[in-house]
Amino acid sequence: MVAVVTGGTRGIGKAIAEELLEKGFTVIVSARSRNSDFEDLEKKYNEKIFFVSCDISDDSDVNGLVSFVERKFGKLSLLVNNAGVAPRERKDILEITPDDFDYLTDINLKGTFFVTQKFVPLLVNNKKARIVNISSMSAYTASVNRGEYCVSKAGISMITKLFAARLAEYDISVLEIRPGIIETDMTSKVKEKYEKLISEGITPIKRMGKPEDVAKCVGAIAEGNFDFCTGTVIDCDGGFNVRRL
Repeated sequence: MVAVVTGGTRGIGKAIAEELLEKGFTVIVSARSRNSDFEDLEKKYNEKIFFVSCDISDDSDVNGLVSFVERKFGKLSLLVNNAGVAPRERKDILEITPDDFDYLTDINLKGTFFVTQKFVPLLVNNKKARIVNISSMSAYTASVNRGEYCVSKAGISMITKLFAARLAEYDISVLEIRPGIIETDMTSKVKEKYEKLISEGITPIKRMGKPEDVAKCVGAIAEGNFDFCTGTVIDCDGGFNVRRL
């Protein structure tokens, strides 16, 4: 079993990679650069993990990632589209620039679309394969100080549905996981704000999520526990999605 995890060197991506390694997968991790977290995984899992430098907004980098998997394995069991970035600066939607918008959506949205498209032949070669897209509760929650991020995550929801509809004939299921408030580098600067909101009841489960919470959802999908589902959303958010009076 072979898996690709984009953005897999830290945070949620690293936790997903480790979950899959523990389940017996060989994992190709892609990111723009290696880091000490990845090197820890490499030491622990040795020949079961590989790193490929890839900026998913760069077409030639994506081609290089796909070519590596094709040469090394010839097929792919699982693609986890996790790579993504936050805005370089949180700005009101009346102030963001086209450059701000393009920087974020080129990675989060366009990158996710074309990584998925280009891996389809290798997924088809596997006979039964799965795709997991990591989006966010921001796919349906308006944050006017990071609107381009919300747009990119909402777009990933449609990418999930489009590829679910297109690839069902090849027995490829496509699912979306929407993490909520997860304790990572991305949320570290606003951790105090989120902890206050959680203590005040914004989520029924009164804690921030951990990267491992998301990884366990991916692990369940990878094991085939959701194989009669496609285009499906899994909310891993402490119950944020529950509307309450």
